[in-house]
Amino acid sequence: MSGIKLSICISTYNREAYLRNSLTYCENDYKFDFPFEVVICDNASTDGTQHVVEEFIGRGLPIRYYKREANAGAAANVTSAMRLGKGEYLIYLADDDILIAEAVADTIRYLDNNREVTCAHAPWFLYDEVAKTDIMKFYDVEEDRKFPHGSFGEVFQYLCERHIFPEIAIYRSSTLRSAWIPREFCFYPFPFLAHFLDQGAVTFLQRPFYRSITNSVITRDRQQEGTNDVMTSWDRYRGGLEYFLYTGVRRGALPLTPEKRLQYDEMCKIFTLNRMAVAFRFWAVSKNYIKAYELYTRIMWGGMLDHPEIRPFRETLPLMVVIQTLVSEVNSAIGIDTLLLAGFTEIAALEELMRELGLREKVRVTTELSDSALDSTAVFVNVDRDREYFVALGYLPNLVFHEHDLARHIIM
Repeated sequence: MSGIKLSICISTYNREAYLRNSLTYCENDYKFDFPFEVVICDNASTDGTQHVVEEFIGRGLPIRYYKREANAGAAANVTSAMRLGKGEYLIYLADDDILIAEAVADTIRYLDNNREVTCAHAPWFLYDEVAKTDIMKFYDVEEDRKFPHGSFGEVFQYLCERHIFPEIAIYRSSTLRSAWIPREFCFYPFPFLAHFLDQGAVTFLQRPFYRSITNSVITRDRQQEGTNDVMTSWDRYRGGLEYFLYTGVRRGALPLTPEKRLQYDEMCKIFTLNRMAVAFRFWAVSKNYIKAYELYTRIMWGGMLDHPEIRPFRETLPLMVVIQTLVSEVNSAIGIDTLLLAGFTEIAALEELMRELGLREKVRVTTELSDSALDSTAVFVNVDRDREYFVALGYLPNLVFHEHDLARHIIM
């Protein structure tokens, strides 16, 4: 063994300001009574990342720095950081997040005292770095829970009942070597958890040791790296759960009768639908109502007819989808620079809504027949029979819309 107790593994690319901030926390706050190192894998940054790292090395921070000649993608760089760690234990740290040093030290002591435990998971705080306050925990556990080697059924029940995402953990290096295998179609924390449980016990601790910064002092209101997963990865979540179950079955830890298969499928379905409902809210809040409606149809089909994530948007969703569909069609058609609104009142409010939902600035909104070329003008009519009138004038037939054209397939 190298003598290093903990490797803090960071993957980074062209984020020198965030990395400087993260390493400043490391320098000032991570006061451990055991040897530790910071392993930084730089995915061929072209900014001042290397200079930042060299500055902290010069001040005595125990960093080992690796820089690629060419960007290999995020997954390979994260894997590299974990593989290059020399510590008895390893933790992944995003280059814009921070650790809670005292809680990390307590977790290391727990692992030292429980040698059969392969990894220790814990909920994490969403953290407002500007206000210096914890906003909420991503999930919650009432007490520390240790699950014995191979207890796939108990762990699966635990994950589903508490809607747990086993993303944040401190791993025992000796078991990580065979457990950390990148996955593409299955959301990686669930397969990783299966791999660790296949080798020993796993623990879920009550006390968080990680803060995910949601409001940064570097860039306010920036997009969170994990937000894309929330908005798009629901089927990968299900894939991860199914991977976990398959591993348990093949290891003989889960009996699989037809009744049990139906039960597990239902649990996977409910977990996935709940994540889809969260994704629905994210898309609706970001004003992409077309994508939100796609998710709505699947959530309704799944049987969650009055999900609390959907309830606040139910009344306004049909209108928003109609207007955004019109906007999308106008934006998509080559050469369209005018949108004629025929028979509508409250034109200013309607245009404002269309702009809010993405209508390009280059598209002029008007209520008057003009000298704009007919094949560069889309028309939105308030009365269905007016459609024939505008088509007869020579406007392109598939760019003369009535609300019925846009709304008939929005079924609430």
